[in-house]
Parts: sequence; C-alpha cells; structure tokens
Amino acid sequence: MDIAALRSANPDHWNKAAAIRALTLDAIHAANSGHSGMPMGMADVATVLFEKHLKFDASAPLWQDRDRFILSAGHGSMLIYSLLYLVGDKQVTLDQIKNFRQKGALTAGHPENFLLDAVETTTGPLGQGIANSVGFAMAEEIQRARFGKKIVDHHTYVIAGDGCLMEGVSQEAIGLAGRHELGKLVVLWDNNNITIDGTVELSDRTDQVARFKASGWHVQEIDGHNPEEIDAAITAAKKSKKPSMIACKTHIALGHAAQDTSKGHGALTNEEQMAEAKAGYGWTSGAFEVPADIKSAWEAIGARGAADRAEWEERFASVSANKQAEFNRAYDLEPPKKLAATIKALKKQITADAPKVATRKSSEMALAAINPIMQETVGGSADLTGSNNTKTGDMGVFDTDNRAGRYIYWGIREHGMSSAMNGMALHGGVRPYGGTFMCFTDYARPAMRLAALSKIPTVFVMTHDSIGLGEDGPTHQPVEHLAISRATPNTYVFRPADTVETAESWEVALTAKSTPSVLALSRQNLPTVRLEHKTKNLSAQGAYVLADAEGKRQAILIATGSEVEIALQARELLQAEGIGTRVVSMPCMELFEAQDDAYRKRVLPGGPVRVAIEAGVRLGWDKWLLGERGREAKADFVGMDSFGASAPADELYAHFDITAEATVAKVKALLGL
Repeated sequence: MDIAALRSANPDHWNKAAAIRALTLDAIHAANSGHSGMPMGMADVATVLFEKHLKFDASAPLWQDRDRFILSAGHGSMLIYSLLYLVGDKQVTLDQIKNFRQKGALTAGHPENFLLDAVETTTGPLGQGIANSVGFAMAEEIQRARFGKKIVDHHTYVIAGDGCLMEGVSQEAIGLAGRHELGKLVVLWDNNNITIDGTVELSDRTDQVARFKASGWHVQEIDGHNPEEIDAAITAAKKSKKPSMIACKTHIALGHAAQDTSKGHGALTNEEQMAEAKAGYGWTSGAFEVPADIKSAWEAIGARGAADRAEWEERFASVSANKQAEFNRAYDLEPPKKLAATIKALKKQITADAPKVATRKSSEMALAAINPIMQETVGGSADLTGSNNTKTGDMGVFDTDNRAGRYIYWGIREHGMSSAMNGMALHGGVRPYGGTFMCFTDYARPAMRLAALSKIPTVFVMTHDSIGLGEDGPTHQPVEHLAISRATPNTYVFRPADTVETAESWEVALTAKSTPSVLALSRQNLPTVRLEHKTKNLSAQGAYVLADAEGKRQAILIATGSEVEIALQARELLQAEGIGTRVVSMPCMELFEAQDDAYRKRVLPGGPVRVAIEAGVRLGWDKWLLGERGREAKADFVGMDSFGASAPADELYAHFDITAEATVAKVKALLGL
C-alpha cells in the first residue's frame, strides 16, 4: 500500500483519518494493551461516514432521531473513542483517551453503552453488534410507522469485521434483515482477511459478498482506503430499499510494520515502529497531540448535526401534545398510567374465576390486557408462537407491508432474536419481549448475558420450564437453566405459580428500566393458588407467605412455579398430622434478596425446618435453605439431580420424587419423626 499516494490524493481527508490512527497508537501504547489494527485499517471508512453521512450532534448524543453507529468489532474500541474525542463529545476528553483501559475510565477495553452516551451498544463478543443492529433497524421502522417520518427517520450503520461474520449469530441476523428489507441498515465490512491466528483462509472460505446477496442484501465492493469510493458506496446504500453491505477492502494496521499480519490485530507498542508509522502518515505532533486545525475540522463535523437536531425539534413541537407525550414516555421507559390498574383488575378477575391453566397461557392472558394499553411493546417468538403464547390479537404482524405490526416471527433463531431484541431496547422507544422454550436459553444465552451487562430491560419469555413438559424428553426439559439464569448478575428470573403471579411478574418486567427479565412458564395446567385478591404486587417482593402454619410453626416449604401446588398439598398432609407448616411462594429470588433484612426474616424466620421444592437442580437454593448466614442446618431439597426423561408429566414427577408425599417425608425426617 502506497501511503504517500494516499496522503497526496486527498490531504484533508488523510489528516483527519491520520488523527484516528495516531490517537489509537498513543492510547494503546500508554495502556500497553488493546487492539490497534482495526482502527488503523478502518479510519478512512469511519472518517467519511462521520464527515459526510452520519446524522448526529456531538453535543446531544441521545437525540432520538440521530443515526445509530454500532461498532460490532468492539475490540477496535479506540476507533470510536478517537472519533468521539475528535468531534467534541463532552464525555470523551483527552484524559479519557490517555487512560484507555484503566480503572475508572469511561474508555473501557470494549465499548460499553452504560458508560458513554454516544456508545449505542456494548460490543466485544463478536457478531453481537451486527445482530443488535437488526433490532435497531426494526425499532426505527416500527416507530416511524407509529409516529411518522416527520419525527422518526434515521439510519443504522455498523462496522463489522471478519470475526463478526464468522460467528453463527451473524447469519441469523443477516437472514432476518434481508427477509424484512431493512433498507435503513448499512453494514460496513472491514474486509482485511486477518484473524488472530493468521489469515482468514486458515478457517474459512465463505464468499461473503455472495452470502449477503443470497440473503437479500444490496452489496457493493470498494477500496476501503479511497474516500471517494467510500462516499459513493454509502450514498448508494442509502438509496437502496434493501439492507446494504459494503465490502471495504482494507489493510489491517495500515502503514505499520505489522500491516497485513495477524500481529497487526493486537497491541502495537514498539516505539520505533510507532515512530516509523507516524512518519509515514506525515504526523509530526507529539503523543496525544492533534494539530489545532485538524481538531477544529473534526469539531465542525461534530457540530454540523446541531442544525439537523434543531429542525427536528421544530418538527417534533408541531405534532400533537398527545403524540409528543407518548413518544417521550416510551423513550423514558415510563409505563402508561393505566398499567397498574389494568394488572389489578386482571388479578381481581382471576382470583374470582380461579382458572386452571398453564402459566404460558396465563402470560398470554396478561399480555392480552397489557398490549392494547402499552403500544410500545413488541412481541415475538422463535418459531413457537402457538407454544409460547406471545401473540395477542391487537398487535398485527411486522412485515415489509406492515411496519406498524408489533409481532415478529423470528424463525428458528433464538440467538438472533434475543440479540435483535436487545438492539430494540437499546434503540429506545420500544419494549421488546420474545419467546422460546426454557431449554433454548442455551442458544440465547450470549444475548441474555449482554442484556444484563448492558442494563436494558429486555424480556425473555421461556416456556416449557421443567420436566412438566413431559413426552418431549430430556433434550427439551430444562434442569439447570433456572440456576444459570439466576447466576447471571442484574437479571430478574420469575417463575410464577399461577395467573395472578404471572400478571404481577409482567408488571415488574415492564416497569423495570435497567434489568432484563426471564419469565419461566409452565406447559402443564396449574391451579390458581392466590385465591384472595390483593391489590399489592406481592411478586414484586420476590417471596411472600402464601399459606401460614396453623398451630406451632415447625416447617417452612419454599416453592416456585408448578411446585407451589405441591407445597400446598404437602402442607395439608403435614397439618393433618399436627405439624404446623408455612408455604412461601418465591417467584423471584433476586427481588426477595433486594428486600430489607426485616422483611426477609419475617418470611423466612429461623427455627422451623425448611424444604424447597423446584423441578430443577438445587444450585442457588442453599442461601434460602441454610439461612443467609449458613447456620440453618435442618433443611432439604425436593427437585432434580439428573436430566429428565420422556414420559407424561405426572409420571415424571412421581418418578423423580417431586411430590407432596416426598416433601412430607423430608420434613418429618428433618424433625426426627
């Protein structure tokens, strides 16, 4: 690559891009850690994108109608940090650049949305950003249909690398985007042919251009270091009605001794080689120094969008007050005022009717009440709509001819669905939820983890939550999945016992602002256990006394979901023998742990023996069985310690000793009876 020719061909562009390269080298050298090659290779593409196409205002990074920029190849984080510093973002100061990857810095090793307003999504696990982008683009389409092009009209741009396209979730995302003709989505592929182990050919021979075309994308191939070609390609992409992929042929670590090698992927810290690279760039400034004229030019780019934002604010002010209020409420993640009353009314009806239904059906009943009054909800299922019960009659189906539809047929794409839902939540203005079987949290897990890490309230509806699904057998019977979900920080895991608890769980999930929720729901029918109407949301406390002991309290049974019914049956048997027994329903351990110490002690006082009942593994239960200080020795567990089997649900519960009789036996053994 002739660096001198690139410099002379367009000096103004070159100097702006060189500022990104120089800052990248300086920051990674200071940290002695990071990934230099991608920012150096994609600096030209990023410069053209920000200068000529990206609609943004550096002074207002959360402006709702900005274009979204997603760095899917998150290891190249110095690209976005350099850009933000150069355009004048108030959060990314020069000190933040100097403290790249250091404790307390906003410039973390990989971009984190909760640290910087201008970072749209947390990336690093490859493929997640491009999968998120599908949700961003869908959210834009849905909101534009609802509120009008006058106030919703923007693009989503993605920089993705070879690694992003190798990860399987990328195909799930690409197929979805092509199917739904998401023409506002533009992916810029850093086609540098290098991975950590060596060249791409070591492990892959996919024709990526043909792959995207086959999935229904508009595709172009360009020189990723030619600003005119980059500009023309982005211009053409914005005119296409299809999602666009621009294959940008680039050189990793451009101008460095490690150019076009796997070494160029990582931290380039050799001082002599850095000096040689900068000399080749014509960069004579010292470390972390950007010449005033170049910094000023970049700041002008950052300020250019202020006019666009001002025009948008005028347009927004011209729409009805009601539309403005609804738009702002959805972006602020505030529930409609009717939500609480709607949930209370449903609970009152359920306690009166006492239906015996599966909690997946209970969820549908709750959604049927919620979705008409909460127009920002967007539902879907990974090809299990009739099993997950996630679709309600008022939603309409999102499609190429119905952008106002709020239900999405995701296909057999649990990972892609979950990642795209995260993208919707991150875009703002919508409340996504989507369903699959609980055992397939295995496929959705990377996105579920990132929802928790990113502090976004995505709702994962996981039905067929235990051996209670029956004949499909152990491949489909989740045993460890509740424990895995509960082990994830910043996650609410709800396992409701009946329709009342299910409605309460939905209320919490849809009012959360920074925590995702997992709803574990049964396939088999369950009786209503909450037969006394309470206006208070008891599930929001995590656990509560469902039935108290008659006489001296000797035992406490703690259960979730379908096993609450078993606990109540066991209580009847124990009470008949004069053993006072309390039943505690614990629909959400995380919310119970968040209660004050006094409340937790009232629900689970010391003294009585404790038995927990759940058709899953014991992991995670000992805190509530043995006491928070681990001193309550008289405790036991009724549940699973193996995989399930293929048989009718009732037979399986008997086979694995998850029964009222087995519970009674455990209690009596603990009491020495």
